[in-house]
Amino acid sequence: MSGKVKVAIVGSGNIGTDLMIKIMRTSDVLEMGAFVGIDPDSDGLKRAQRLGVATTHAGMEGLVTLPVWPEIGIVFDATSAGAHRRHAELCAAAGKVMVDLTPAAIGPYVVPVVNGDAHLDAPNVNMVTCGGQATIPIVAAVSSVATVHYAEIVASIASKSAGPGTRANIDEFTETTSRGIKEVGGAAAGKAIIVLNPAEPPMIMRDTVFTLSSGADEATIEAAIEAAAAKVQAYVPGYRLKQKVQFERFGSNNPVRIPGLGVFEGLKTSVFLEVEGAAHYLPAYAGNLDIMTSAALRTAEKIAQRKLQKAAA
Repeated sequence: MSGKVKVAIVGSGNIGTDLMIKIMRTSDVLEMGAFVGIDPDSDGLKRAQRLGVATTHAGMEGLVTLPVWPEIGIVFDATSAGAHRRHAELCAAAGKVMVDLTPAAIGPYVVPVVNGDAHLDAPNVNMVTCGGQATIPIVAAVSSVATVHYAEIVASIASKSAGPGTRANIDEFTETTSRGIKEVGGAAAGKAIIVLNPAEPPMIMRDTVFTLSSGADEATIEAAIEAAAAKVQAYVPGYRLKQKVQFERFGSNNPVRIPGLGVFEGLKTSVFLEVEGAAHYLPAYAGNLDIMTSAALRTAEKIAQRKLQKAAA
């Protein structure tokens, strides 16, 4: 085994193409082995061909017939939740690790700064959603110092940055993100909302995170949130707090009733985020796609390092 792990990307749209460019420009442990689509005229496939990457427009079935297939160690899926179920079966049968960028949620959820080392030996890991990658670190930060009874996130993205795959997966987006808020973020209950904003010029991704918590004061929560934001910024440079963290305290003199939770007394925390893309392939406003490819890259690199260590042992 060489010093790099060969990978294949299934899905020749915006996400897959941006991920390919990131790997080829920045990764020390991943090597492009194949790029897969279903449209022979897609810009992504044409770009891969110009870069000397093996390609097929016959989908996953075409990938398994390429000469490079036996050398592939990791397969990224940047298609759709429905397609991923079939892709996962084929990869599992071949012993390939899958990094899933769809909301299919077959494998465990992974958010690099929260549980990035927890599932390095899993055969299939799920990157939740763009909204999940942006907001779950904040929910988890609050959960690390307080008890989060409820968390709600609103992800607002430019309509132009939402391709056919994103639009086809809206229901899965909200369901998967809501589950991720609880399972990875640590909230007792959670809700996710996505907004496709048609504004011109297109808006940069904005995310709002609300938590209802108890057991920690404002200063402690704010410090945890700022530390989490800095960790995400290490691999998504355009990730930032848009303004200072805001707080509202509810007590016996001003309790609030939350549907499904009853009367709440504690601290409401409001966090406002902005995610600007690195513009490797996608426009800078498409931070929602950039944070997904950046998180998938970070996760796959850790999996590859584990593979290389095992091979060297």
